[in-house]
Parts: sequence; structure tokens; C-alpha cells
Amino acid sequence: MASELRVNTLKDAAGANSIATSFVAGGSAKAWSNYSGSGTTFLDSFNCASAVDNGTGDYSVNYTSSLVNDDYSVSVGIRLDSGANPAYNSRSVELKTFATGSIRYVGQVGGGSASDYDHTCPQIHGDLA
Repeated sequence: MASELRVNTLKDAAGANSIATSFVAGGSAKAWSNYSGSGTTFLDSFNCASAVDNGTGDYSVNYTSSLVNDDYSVSVGIRLDSGANPAYNSRSVELKTFATGSIRYVGQVGGGSASDYDHTCPQIHGDLA
């Protein structure tokens, strides 16, 4: 039998630093992952069922639990570990499609040609169905 805990506010052990549970539920990522762009095995993830390599730098991530609609927020970090300046912020991402159960995007070097990355890390914020 499942149990249920109902609270309006969470506080730390000292009774300070309170936050409404609506902020916890509404502000938490509903899905995220970290995987190599040259493969589709997750290094770590939450609510992500699978990653798909659609071609050079072109990726899809399928969610375990769908979102209520396709109007959610997405941010994607991509990183090359090699080269003179490996960094997440020196790359750009073209978002291709949003769906309630997946996202598709293309990682590009400086907005130019698509490239595979050592790490690709999408984060999804929205409401679960």
C-alpha cells in the first residue's frame, strides 16, 4: 500500500530556510541527462528512457514519463573535452522538435556545421502529464 505525505512548506533541520512545496515541484527539472554524443548510453539521467543518434550532432532524447504539453522549457549544454578551449558555452544548439515525450536538437560548433560532442546534457522544465 502506498503512503502519502501532505505538507505545504518544507524547512531545514533548524526550522529555517522554508520553501513552499509548489516551488519544489514546479521548479525542479522534470527530465535531464548526460551522455556522449558518439554513443547513446547515459552517463547519468533522470526521467530519460533513451537517447537516439540521428546523425552527426543530431540527437533525440525520449522521456520515461511524458510532459503535459510541448510548451516546456529546454536548455542544452554540449561539450568537447578536446581542443584548446573545451567548454559548454562555446557551442550552440539548434532545437529541432519539442514533443510531449521527447526532444530533438543539433549541436553545432559556433553556429556552423553539426558535430558530435563528448557530453550532451539537456535539461527539461515543465509539467509532467
